[in-house]
Amino acid sequence: MSKIEASDIRVQDLDHCGLIAGICDSMGLVEQLDRLLGTHPQEIVTPGQAIKAMILNGLGFVSAPLYLLENFFVGKATEHLLGEGIRPEHLNDDRLGRVLDKMYAFGLTELFVTVALSAARHFGVDMHSLHLDSSSLHVDGDYLSNEDDTAEPGTIHITHGYSRDHRPDLKQFMVDLMCSGDGDIPLYLRVGDGNETDSAIFARLILEFKQQWDVDALFVADAALYTADNLQQMAQLRWVSRVPATLKCAKDLLQNIHPDAFVPSSLAGYQIAACCNCYASIPQRWLVVKSQARLESDLKQLEKRLAKHEAKARAALQQLQSQKFACQPDALTAAALFSQQLPYHQLQDLQTIEIIEHKKRGRPSKNAVGEKSYQIRAVLAPKDSVIDTERQRAGLFLLATNVLDEQVLSNDQILQEYKAQQSTERGFRFLKDPLFFTSSVFLKTPERVAALAAVMGLCLLVYSLGQRALRLALERAKQTIDNQVGKPTAKPTLRWVFQCFMSIHLLTVNGVRQITNLTQERLWILQFFGAPCRKYYLLS
Repeated sequence: MSKIEASDIRVQDLDHCGLIAGICDSMGLVEQLDRLLGTHPQEIVTPGQAIKAMILNGLGFVSAPLYLLENFFVGKATEHLLGEGIRPEHLNDDRLGRVLDKMYAFGLTELFVTVALSAARHFGVDMHSLHLDSSSLHVDGDYLSNEDDTAEPGTIHITHGYSRDHRPDLKQFMVDLMCSGDGDIPLYLRVGDGNETDSAIFARLILEFKQQWDVDALFVADAALYTADNLQQMAQLRWVSRVPATLKCAKDLLQNIHPDAFVPSSLAGYQIAACCNCYASIPQRWLVVKSQARLESDLKQLEKRLAKHEAKARAALQQLQSQKFACQPDALTAAALFSQQLPYHQLQDLQTIEIIEHKKRGRPSKNAVGEKSYQIRAVLAPKDSVIDTERQRAGLFLLATNVLDEQVLSNDQILQEYKAQQSTERGFRFLKDPLFFTSSVFLKTPERVAALAAVMGLCLLVYSLGQRALRLALERAKQTIDNQVGKPTAKPTLRWVFQCFMSIHLLTVNGVRQITNLTQERLWILQFFGAPCRKYYLLS
């Protein structure tokens, strides 16, 4: 037997990257992106392979930012994952930057939707309902910080705006996301200006999506969609939206709804009272929904709010009572104005006290006349009617739809669809996770920032499709895998599965490849993934 030299042995990290690469292959991701973006015969790494590398980085959960992508692949089975001849040094900043520029030039939304819809159809994702929401992502850097600076037409405007991250000190851009109710699969992504508002663009985004991609779906959104202009624009589409409680007709309904109007929902912990409405000249069904969990939360928040306002009002009243006024009417006017500004409290037992002061030192003479001033004295009392109204509205929210036929969309289905709005919220939590590689973006141009956001969306697409496919496979086989605490589950998160695949290596000895640390637990999990995933672990 010939002696094996150390130079004939190579150990490379594989870990869970084989699962990610296999899901990408199942989607035909590389081939489709190469077809859309174009390739050049002299390039070692095609655009599709570069984007696949960024997705592997993004789902590596090691907080390696994009500009360290080359370092991320050092020690990994790069050729095995991306293609023959591809080495870490080929994944440098210049190559990735040019690919991001290509993506932006092609059109980020069109690129993402083309890939996402193709993958969703391949995986059999149900697209009967789509859920739209938006969030902000902040950046570090100036990005045209001077007001006189101008960007190229069509370029996103990275600027200050309402920050969902509670970082108003940082500039930001917006991401609009539309996910399926089936598996939280993102099917639409758009990158917008940092200061744009949801209510101004949601209807336009839905209309453009429907016209370009001909998807017959029920569109679900939060209260930002519910404006008269938006509803009139969407008159020909089917939609479900939350109704803003600030509308006068909504306030009246929430205050005057009779407890007997509610009937139990098939969804545990909910009651529903249905009524008709014609807001914005559009016939609708409105549902007043009472949530037990929300009731308890709202009441707790109300008590905290009352305590906070009372402490603030007492301090302000003490300051007001120390002030001196030239006459009684001035004192009473100041007290009335103060009372009007209190949301949950009012002044009672209001009276004025006359104060006479002598400015000269010593005992005043018998006929001396002092300066008169007035102070107020009052007791702080709660506004019972206002607080009772808040308590009555606790746990209630309003939903609306233009689908009038209950046989087509029942009241319980309306509530179920709105609850599935969490699909986009989960998507944004995923994108903003500290372990994800873009919790704060470091890139040179707004165009590349926007393109990177599209790559982030592709990461979410790959992750969501993989998780959905795994759960369906377990359901069909009536099998489970162990979760984090060793209990069987048929609905594992893909992140947990990724953690289960740590410390798997590709071992090459004299050109012969094998996988190390492929335990029985990992083999059991792999049988529920498709052949494209298993091939990276050298399984048939």
